[in-house]
Amino acid sequence: MSDDATSQDSAAASSFYRAPTSVDAALQRARDEGRDDDAALIERIASQPIAVWLNGGDAAIAEAAAVSQAATASGQIALFVVYNIPGRDCGLYSAGGAEESEYLAWVERVAEALAEGGTAWVVLEPDGLASLGDCDGQGDRVGFLAGAAAILDAAGARVFLDVGHSGWQSPDEIADRIRRVGTEHLAGFATNTSNYNATADEQAWGDQVAAKVGLPFVVDTSRNGNGSNGEWCNPRGRALGENPGLTGKAAGMVARVWTKVPGESDGTCNGGPAAGAWWEEIALELARNAAQ
Repeated sequence: MSDDATSQDSAAASSFYRAPTSVDAALQRARDEGRDDDAALIERIASQPIAVWLNGGDAAIAEAAAVSQAATASGQIALFVVYNIPGRDCGLYSAGGAEESEYLAWVERVAEALAEGGTAWVVLEPDGLASLGDCDGQGDRVGFLAGAAAILDAAGARVFLDVGHSGWQSPDEIADRIRRVGTEHLAGFATNTSNYNATADEQAWGDQVAAKVGLPFVVDTSRNGNGSNGEWCNPRGRALGENPGLTGKAAGMVARVWTKVPGESDGTCNGGPAAGAWWEEIALELARNAAQ
C-alpha cells in the first residue's frame, strides 16, 4: 500500500475511534467507590483511543465487526492489533496463538469482519517479525505474515507490520526481514508496541528503516512518557506518553498510536498479574507520573 493511500485515509478520517476497553470498567468502579482522585487519573487513559486486540477465537471476530462498524459511523479510524500467530511470544507471558493449519483461515474471518466497516488500521502480530527464528513452533513465520497482510489488505484494511523496536534489531536487519515478507500489501510498519522507548528514539530508528523499505510507520506512545529503563515487563517509574493522533505526514512517522492499553499487565513479573489483566496500581502510576 502506498504512502498516498495512507494520506487519503488521513484525509477521510482525521482521528482514531475510541473503542471500549478494560479501562472503562476501572473508571466506573473508581467513581462508584468515591475515589475521585483515582478516577481523574484513570480518565486520562480512558479518554484516549486505544487499539482493540484480536487474540483469536470467535469473540474477536464479533468485536472486530462491531468496532469497525462503529468507527465507520463516526467517520473515524478503527485501530486493531492482530495477535494470534503460531508460536506467539515464544512461549513467554503471552504464549499461545493459532495452530499453523488454522491461522490464515482465522485471519480471513477477521478480514471479513473488518470489511463490514470502513477505514481500519491493523498492527500485524507484535514481536512476530522481530523474534523471527528465536524459538521453535513458528512454522513458516514469514509466509504467515505475508499471507495475513495480503488477506487484510484485500479487505480494505491498512496493514502496519510490527517490527519490534529500536532496542531489538538493527535497521538493516529489520529492513531485510520486511523485504522477506514483502511490502506490496503493507501500508507501513509499527514500532514500540507494548514497549517504553522514547518517541524520539523510535522515530530516529524508524526513519532509518523507512529509508530502506520505502514505508511510513506508526509509534506506540502509550507508556513511553519517561522513556525506557531497560526493562520490558512491568517496569516501574514509567509514564503515559503523548496522546495518539495522526501527524499529518504521508511519509516517516504518520501517527502516534496507543497500541498497548496502559494499565494492562505485561505478565507475571515485577509483581504484576497475568499478561493482559488490569493492574490498577501501575495504571495510576503511569497517569500520575505523566501529570507531574
